[in-house]
Amino acid sequence: MNGRRVVVGVTGGVAAFKSAALVSQLAQRGAEVQVVRTRAAGEFVGDATFAALSGRPVASEVFDDRYPLGAHIEIAREFELFCIAPATANFLAQAANGLGDDLISTLYLCFSGPILAAPAMNAEMWSKPSVQRNVRQLTDDGVEILTPESGWLSCRESGAGRMVEPHTVFQRIESTLGQN
Repeated sequence: MNGRRVVVGVTGGVAAFKSAALVSQLAQRGAEVQVVRTRAAGEFVGDATFAALSGRPVASEVFDDRYPLGAHIEIAREFELFCIAPATANFLAQAANGLGDDLISTLYLCFSGPILAAPAMNAEMWSKPSVQRNVRQLTDDGVEILTPESGWLSCRESGAGRMVEPHTVFQRIESTLGQN
C-alpha cells in the first residue's frame, strides 16, 4: 500500500466509526488517504479524528478555497481508488441515478478509477426493493459492493445491513489496487 492514493468517502451513518479504523489501517500501511465526508457523517465522527489518522485535512464542501478547480475534480484526478464506507441508502440512490449535490456524490460522478462501496443501514432499508435496485445498478455500472453482514445494528435489532468490518474493506482495497 506504500504510496497508493485512496479516497475514503464517509456518509452519515453510525458505521462511520468503522471508517476511522479503515483510515488508520490504510495510513499505517503507507497509503496516502484523503477523507471526504458528508455533513451528516460529521455528526458521527469529527474531522479532527480523520485528520489525525490520515495526516490530511478532511474535505467536506463542494466549494473549498483549497481546490481552485473544485474539490471533486482535483481529488478525482489525484487519487487512484474511491471507497465509500459507510455508504448510506441516500448515497446509493444518488450514485445509481447520477445525482450530485454534495462533495461525495459529485466526486463519485468525476471519479474514473475503481470504486468500492460498503453499504450500512437498517435491515428494513437494506431489504427495500428500491435500495436493492440501486445496488444492482451500481454493480452494473462497475462499482464493487461489499455486501453488508447480518448482525447487531444500531437500531437495537439484528439483521442484514451491518457494514463489513474495516479489515475486510482494507483487504478489498489492497486486492483491487494490486490488480491495477
